[in-house]
Amino acid sequence: MLKILKLAARNLTRYGRRTALTASLIVIGVVAVLLFVAVTGSFKTMMVGQITDSFLGHLQIHRKGYVAAIDTLPLNLNMPPPLVAKVEDALKAAPEVAAWSARIKVGAMFSNFTETTSIRINGVDPDREAATEPLFAGRVQNRTHDGPLLARGEILVPVLLATGFKVKPGDTVVVVATNRDGSVNGKTFTVRDTLESATGPGGRDGYIHIDDARELLRIETPEVSEIAVRLHDLARTGTVVARLETAFASVLNQQDKPALEVHGWQKLSPFASIANMIDLMTVLIKIVLVAIVLVSVMNVMVMAVYERVREIGTIAAIGTPPRRILALFLSEGLLLAVVATLAGVVASIAAVFALNAADITYTFGQQQDIVLVARLSARDIATVSAVVIAIAVLATLQPAWKAARMDPITALRHV
Repeated sequence: MLKILKLAARNLTRYGRRTALTASLIVIGVVAVLLFVAVTGSFKTMMVGQITDSFLGHLQIHRKGYVAAIDTLPLNLNMPPPLVAKVEDALKAAPEVAAWSARIKVGAMFSNFTETTSIRINGVDPDREAATEPLFAGRVQNRTHDGPLLARGEILVPVLLATGFKVKPGDTVVVVATNRDGSVNGKTFTVRDTLESATGPGGRDGYIHIDDARELLRIETPEVSEIAVRLHDLARTGTVVARLETAFASVLNQQDKPALEVHGWQKLSPFASIANMIDLMTVLIKIVLVAIVLVSVMNVMVMAVYERVREIGTIAAIGTPPRRILALFLSEGLLLAVVATLAGVVASIAAVFALNAADITYTFGQQQDIVLVARLSARDIATVSAVVIAIAVLATLQPAWKAARMDPITALRHV
């Protein structure tokens, strides 16, 4: 086998210009794919992190039917204390769970005593919310207080309303909401700080303490609208969702159907479609790479067979078996792919280092000056390399098979 590889290497160097051109095409393809994977992977990770770590969590648990009617924030679909207890017991037993935060959500009216508009109120436990969404505190503009994000009697006002209503930290505002029974109740709050939207300038979500939310809605029991969950590893979201659904399967409502629903972040955010588009584009780019390698290697090997017909006839005539001829041409394709792929991987790693050294920044939503951190995992490199080498060998197979099946007498007569 070593002799065959040496012969294959010599044959490739005999046609140095053609070999170099084909290798360069493979290198360009490998670099293009790996750079695309590194850059889009960085953007996807940042985008998902901004969404899940700022307000959404990795997954959420609701009473059945709540998500379908979430636009109206229905209070009649809040989870009662017994369901909340079952959920917390299941979360405590799950080793993948890092933290969780219970919330009460309600549509309300916000007023500075002169003007009034709508607002979505999120009643949260500040410490649990900060643990479940580590980037939540970063959304607070010009934070003026140390310690917890907010206390009883305080509100974090979305910057959209703060700007439009000209309210600032320390001002007094009133929030009015309708409780489950249809009665209206109002409560005054002191503006703690203003809060940027995680996804754009149109956010209307304000935050108050969960005990204030219960008081505003005249809720006497510790019921909640949803429970947001953070995992140690985001990649485990699908596994944990399936496990929790199994754990909650025996918790039934009055219609003998599951009383709880578990949704991963992908089911709760429209940005999941962007993440899917990134994955689709990555697949398409890999298909382009496969086409480049297939055409390039097949072209060079077809030409190699055509130009060496008499040579093939000579080695066949002196007793070289067809399998040895087949192995020789396959080895040429394999060597060409391996060397070009290694060169492409080295060039890609160098390009990733150069991109990171350049400190390229971009904006996502309200987050500005986000530094691009391109990353190439060993898995990405191994996958792309394996695909390139496998396709190169497959592209070599037909010309190699043709050479191995060639009749020696006919080949020796070839001019």
